[in-house]
Amino acid sequence: MDPQVAKIIAAGLCVVAVLGPGIGLGILFGNIINAIGRNPSAADAVKGTGLIYFALIEALALFALGMAFFFIYAA
Repeated sequence: MDPQVAKIIAAGLCVVAVLGPGIGLGILFGNIINAIGRNPSAADAVKGTGLIYFALIEALALFALGMAFFFIYAA
């Protein structure tokens, strides 16, 4: 197999890993909206916790994207 083709395949597989955090973020924010709708007085606590989880989930997506760039340009 040509090394250039292997790089592109590896980068494509890394980008597929971004699908999981995307689905996770949709579920997270859907549940935040649901929780605020059920109990508006707890909105501040729910938003704060949600933003922390958002940062953790987004870090997974950025790591996968960084690996894709690594496989294309550095490997």
